Amino acid sequence: MRTFDLAPLYRSSVGFDRVFDLLDTMGKAETGGYPPYNIERLDEDDYRITLAVAGFSEDELDVELHENTLTVTGSRGDADEGRTFLYQGIAGRSFQRRFQLAEHVKVAGASLVNGLLNIELQREIPESAKPRKISISGDKAGNVKILKDADAA
Repeated sequence: MRTFDLAPLYRSSVGFDRVFDLLDTMGKAETGGYPPYNIERLDEDDYRITLAVAGFSEDELDVELHENTLTVTGSRGDADEGRTFLYQGIAGRSFQRRFQLAEHVKVAGASLVNGLLNIELQREIPESAKPRKISISGDKAGNVKILKDADAA
């Protein structure tokens, strides 16, 4: 696996710390593949993360969003205490899975259906960040008229 030195970027830029931290953490592989999950793009602004959490109840699952990091935690009790398995192929261990969300992605809701935890995400770009049309005006002599917000309406 390759490692990248981001130090030169830190020295020559201001305000991009979060981006560099995200790139740095994305390079580190998350240990374990449990539970398996899918990330879907439903349309331009809607996404869904689906985790296979068979055997977990709603009380044993926790979904938390903190500073654009979505953390899903599953905590199982000792329900298997006293049971003797001849073969145990169903993983029921506790887990914690983290997802980095973009700046304007919000969690719209979560549901547990047939052993699948669905987390609905929605990108909500504020009006101030959306592109806007700038009108161009001037007279024939090349003089430019500066429009104020009140004049533009």
